[in-house]
This record gives sequence, structure tokens and C-alpha cells, in this order.
Amino acid sequence: MVIQKVALTEVRFFSPIGFYEEEQLLGNEFYIDVEVCFPFENPDAEDLKNTVNYEELYQVLVEVMSPKRKLLESAAEDILDLVRKKYNFVSGVDVSIRKTNPPFGGDLANSKVSLHYTRD
Repeated sequence: MVIQKVALTEVRFFSPIGFYEEEQLLGNEFYIDVEVCFPFENPDAEDLKNTVNYEELYQVLVEVMSPKRKLLESAAEDILDLVRKKYNFVSGVDVSIRKTNPPFGGDLANSKVSLHYTRD
């Protein structure tokens, strides 16, 4: 079986996400990677219906990263759930959200939350 992967990498957002109220007011910088895997059963490689549209994937990210929230874990879970609902044929999804310079006193650090889904 041939598996196709469609991915968006290093998608940058400035979003009101963070545990502390100040982070939700001022916002933080985030980078998101999302990769979707599915069987390559493609009778027409020029037909967008036979793949995952990465423009639609981007819109899922915009929807999830726009509202205020406390934890990256909830954003990653929402991205994963929306992708699985939109593309019920996927066999795997990987989501990673990286927050630049989290407010814990490090000189230069990133925090990262990742989720991996594989259909049984």
C-alpha cells in the first residue's frame, strides 16, 4: 500500500494562548506542524478531491488558534479532532505546536506539544 502525506510546516501564528492572563492579553508566537497520512488511491492526481487540500488544513489552524485559551494541549486536540472529522479517510495525523519564548525565565527556549493519531 502506498501512503500519501500532506503537511503544513512552521505555520506561524500570533495568538492569545497561554496559562497566564497576561499571555492571553498580549499574545504569544506559535509555530504549527500538521501532517496528514492516507492511502494513495488516486485515479486522477490533478483532482483536488483525491487528496487533502492544504488550504483547508490552514483554515482549521486559523479556526483553532484564534480564540483565547490556556493550554496548547487543547489547541492540538482541537486541530486533531477537526482534521479527523473533515477527512474521515485519514489513517494518521501528527500535530505539533511550538511556543517561542515561554515565560519561565529561560534565555531562549521553546515549548512544544504534540499529538499523534493512527487509525487501528
